[in-house]
Amino acid sequence: MHLRLVLPLTAMLLSPVAMADAVYGERLEGFDYDYPIQQFAFTSQRQPLEMAYLDVAPTGKANGRTLVLLHGKNFCAGTWADSIRVLAAAGYRVVAPDQIGFCKSTKPAHYQYSFQQLAANTHALLDHLGIARATLIGHSTGGMLATRYALLYPEATEQLVLVNPIGLEDWQAKGVPYRSVDQWYERELKTTADGIRDYERSTYYAGQWAPRYERWVGMLAGLNAGPGKQRVAWNSALIYDMIQNQPVVYELPQLRMPTLLLIGQRDTTAIGKDAAPAEVKARLGHYPELGKAAAKLIPKATLVEFADLGHAPQMQAPERFHQALLQGLAKPGAERPANPTP
Repeated sequence: MHLRLVLPLTAMLLSPVAMADAVYGERLEGFDYDYPIQQFAFTSQRQPLEMAYLDVAPTGKANGRTLVLLHGKNFCAGTWADSIRVLAAAGYRVVAPDQIGFCKSTKPAHYQYSFQQLAANTHALLDHLGIARATLIGHSTGGMLATRYALLYPEATEQLVLVNPIGLEDWQAKGVPYRSVDQWYERELKTTADGIRDYERSTYYAGQWAPRYERWVGMLAGLNAGPGKQRVAWNSALIYDMIQNQPVVYELPQLRMPTLLLIGQRDTTAIGKDAAPAEVKARLGHYPELGKAAAKLIPKATLVEFADLGHAPQMQAPERFHQALLQGLAKPGAERPANPTP
């Protein structure tokens, strides 16, 4: 208990420069999460792997439901810390894995990444934990994964929650040029704290910045600058290739479970947009349009819009976000108001 309280406080006391200059291991050794980390050992594609995960019991009166939090491309299980505290206090069991190739999990030398494979890995973890049915909450790239999971395992998916998911449009079909894995790799090797901060400020937080965000800048920068940076960059390149070449938008009408869309309207995320011609770039990442279009495609969708928030509403305005999330989670499958309070 004391450890959980001290680590975030220590991170907040460090200067932005100190956090940005920290260096972490290939599996994020040296960076601490707010909750104890466990490892799920399994075999995939003829190699032994370990998936790090958090499994947090309810701290409030248990309601019998399990929530699985799926992180985005530049996020980790640890970045869900605020959400885990709120959701556990509301009576939920919360499981938050680091997907293979990310954060504190194995980064294979070779792996055929697909959203189907990551969904199967996640399903294997839940089976290992004895969880037959859960609500999937996916943010960013985790939204693409949660969607694929729900399509593959509909009976195991009680409810689907998508937080500013990417993949609500097919970037390549809209004109984003192809980028090879080798090109992604060279791009990822150039990752810096300043570049991360600038991108997060403009995209995740709609041009705003707060000192508490520095912890996550330092996490990513330290992982990409550490002794395993080549392996980290290579897995990142393979994952970007998966994201760009495996759209899920065409299958949204096949989702049959209640689906809650939580969309920060000032998000502009579009994978590969930085390499696109100006006229193509102008057509990408319009989340006010993308969220509404997705809500029309998904049969049992509820759309909640945050007019002033960016790509990471759960981190930018946690109180407002969690209020809307808890309201949307209250009665899966029941009739809910068209626009829960944002």
